[in-house]
Amino acid sequence: MRDARARRGWSQLRLVSELRRTAARHGQALPTDASVKRRLASWENGHSTPDEFYGPILCEAFGLSAAELGLNHLSGHDFALLDADYPASPDAAIRTVDRLWRADLNGYEPLLRAEPSEPAWNEASLRWLVAPEASFPEPRHGQSPRVGLTDVAVVKATSDMFARLDDQFGGDHARQSVVQYLSRDVAPLLTGRYTEAVGGALFATVAEATLLAGWMSYDAGHHGLAQRYFLQALRLAQDGDDRRLAGSILSAMSHQATFLGRYTHGATLARAALMGISGVATPTLRAQFHAMEARALARTGDRRATETALSEAAKSLDSADEDDEPGWITYFDAAELAAETAHCFRDVHRAREAVAHAENAMSGSHVRSDFFATMVLADAHLHAGDTEEACRVTLDALDLGEQLKSARCVAYLAEFRRHLEGIGSSSASRDFFEQAADTRLWAGTEENHSV
Repeated sequence: MRDARARRGWSQLRLVSELRRTAARHGQALPTDASVKRRLASWENGHSTPDEFYGPILCEAFGLSAAELGLNHLSGHDFALLDADYPASPDAAIRTVDRLWRADLNGYEPLLRAEPSEPAWNEASLRWLVAPEASFPEPRHGQSPRVGLTDVAVVKATSDMFARLDDQFGGDHARQSVVQYLSRDVAPLLTGRYTEAVGGALFATVAEATLLAGWMSYDAGHHGLAQRYFLQALRLAQDGDDRRLAGSILSAMSHQATFLGRYTHGATLARAALMGISGVATPTLRAQFHAMEARALARTGDRRATETALSEAAKSLDSADEDDEPGWITYFDAAELAAETAHCFRDVHRAREAVAHAENAMSGSHVRSDFFATMVLADAHLHAGDTEEACRVTLDALDLGEQLKSARCVAYLAEFRRHLEGIGSSSASRDFFEQAADTRLWAGTEENHSV
């Protein structure tokens, strides 16, 4: 490592700068220069070796392989995993998603801590909108397993089971189990032998399962990883010739972008989803995509555009026929649209309307969605000046969400906490803080609050 630095004529401080630039390209941050220099000295003197985070950064900064730098213990790690690229071919998608599953399963920390890439949202939506006809990997021969529609049906049934667990217990409950299933049971199917008809069904089904892994990672707070799963799912849906599912994946990206404060990206992704499925759209899909556009617009404060998008969503949902909809979108019903509308009216400061819609948003069958709707109701009461009712409703939400392992749920509570603290102390808020202190989800806001 010292020789590699000397050949380039770099000082240790220059190498620190190169490492910092390399890390930043992949959404990573390094500690202080002095801290990194101490690590470099230790590595170059043979007192320690770079770990799974620093090793790939060193390789990329020097333009050398792990073996060339004497880092053979890191030969199984690939910093390219942190690149948020839209796969160029079905074979590339298979390779990339398989490596992502394995790295995730092995707890590869740089991937779990990675940040989303804003350019990737634009690239993915454009690449998908102008994509050519669906294509398939090169035919496999020899020992590759033969795959039939029964295998595809098993993947679908298993994915549906995990989706129910996600809905009931949150994304961080069974996320690792989903990834393990995909890595160990599904990956071999993608490299198997199948007809074009089976291949189309397989790719679409695996896209749906990978979308679920993305949603669960997003819900667990692994945002860069979630984005990378969404990108792979989009490519798999493209090659499975499932335009509707691909649009729904862009809608998921829109949801995440808005949650992360990238509101323009959120609105653009929702519009791309609407445009991309125009020839095969169903009323419920259009309604859901318009609702995602409204969510993003509301966060920007554009009340008029928000109301227009919500009106389009309601109009589309009124004409829906469940028998003609893909099974995975039928969850989006009047209660779900009421929840989305409540979010929007809260964000454009129409508290009374937000309260009315949030009260109609409780389905009773989707625990996490009901938690979110309850928290929007609480926030709306707070904005309307009814602190006591806001605190009472939040305590209901904490009871409802006790079983949920979800970073998003904690984020909703943390936002409510900021709003509550912002209006000053009162007897209602003091009583609330005392009662909430013993609940698991509220404890997560303590960590968030102390940062």
